[in-house]
Amino acid sequence: MLKRTLYDLLEDTGNRRIGARLIRRGLVLLILINVASAVLETLPGFEPRPLGPLMIFQLICGVGFVAEYVLRLYIADLHPPLRRYGPIGARLRYALQPDAIVDLIAALPLILVLVLPNSAVTVIVILRLLRFLKLARYSPALRSLLSAIASERHALMGSTVIICGVVLMAATLMYVIEHDEQPEKLASIPHAIWWAVTTVTTVGYGDVVPVTGLGKVIGGIVMLLGYGLIALPVGIVASAFAREIHSRDFVVTWSMVARVPLFEDLKAAEIAEVAKLLRAQRVRAGTVIASKGDVASRMYFISDGEVEIELPREKIYLGEGKFFGEISLLHQRPRTATIRAFHDCELLVLEADALTDLMSSKTELAARIMAEVEERTADLRKESGDLVQGEIAQAEGREELVEEQPELFEEKPDGEETA
Repeated sequence: MLKRTLYDLLEDTGNRRIGARLIRRGLVLLILINVASAVLETLPGFEPRPLGPLMIFQLICGVGFVAEYVLRLYIADLHPPLRRYGPIGARLRYALQPDAIVDLIAALPLILVLVLPNSAVTVIVILRLLRFLKLARYSPALRSLLSAIASERHALMGSTVIICGVVLMAATLMYVIEHDEQPEKLASIPHAIWWAVTTVTTVGYGDVVPVTGLGKVIGGIVMLLGYGLIALPVGIVASAFAREIHSRDFVVTWSMVARVPLFEDLKAAEIAEVAKLLRAQRVRAGTVIASKGDVASRMYFISDGEVEIELPREKIYLGEGKFFGEISLLHQRPRTATIRAFHDCELLVLEADALTDLMSSKTELAARIMAEVEERTADLRKESGDLVQGEIAQAEGREELVEEQPELFEEKPDGEETA
């Protein structure tokens, strides 16, 4: 039980969301403070004194990172991909993963400070600064960037070869042209490479400049080439990063769609099709999602969290798996209640056009949505989403609204009211 609890907290599986969030934010804050203190300690007067506040803080940080590493190794055999290797095999394989290696680097300073002599303090400072790499575990954007670079490593290597070739060619030409005029600054091709690197990267320190006419022409061409060469790897990484973000958003949306009961009977291909129409949205507690009187343009599915619907005389709460906003959207009416996030929510947003496409392509799903709409319209006490004017009348007393909008309460053939 304890082991499973630790796994849920450290790996943020969603079973203990609040505790995992607190641990994650605490570790991020500890990393940032620790890196900042390692930088400040290089200033004169900030050196940690034995048993001083900085030294005690370093020890606390070291103990925390060592404890985290040990606990992550302890729960390694609970990871689904590693379970089949057994307790020892799972821990060995986990220890070789990049995240585990970074955790080990973060834990090493406390261990090495007890082993290395005082003269090796620089090594310890460097290792403490490398704790900054732990932020990759808690930053989806940073992980996406690293994944993008890894996926495009062959293209990046190719662009690097092109840049190196241009640098070498520019250095060779400049050496041949300018060597007789500047024998000290351009004594050899390696000396000229320095000029070529600073020129291609558009830095241009100015310590080596061409003085001949032909040399200046070559220098101008290399400068112009530099802009294109530097943009080449940037464009590769940017496009790969955008693709990675899109892929991550699709995966997040997929998982959220799969948790909504309305879509639970769909096949994998159908979930993928629905996920393309939906947009994931995170909403903080207290944020207004839809205001009374707004023209309905989208409906919402609650993947996680809880929303509050403000009625004149009561409030209705909807939790995970519910959806709202479809009645006003389908009937093209202004929203009749204000809806805000009661807790932090993960929502799936479906625009009006997308809803029309979804209901036309998925007739069975459309029937389920319409059945839900009819049920909510007929019974105000259902834990439901958006409310039509007739439902507000049921809550407030319908006489006034019947007089103003009698078409909402026309008699059915069997004598029952439509509202």
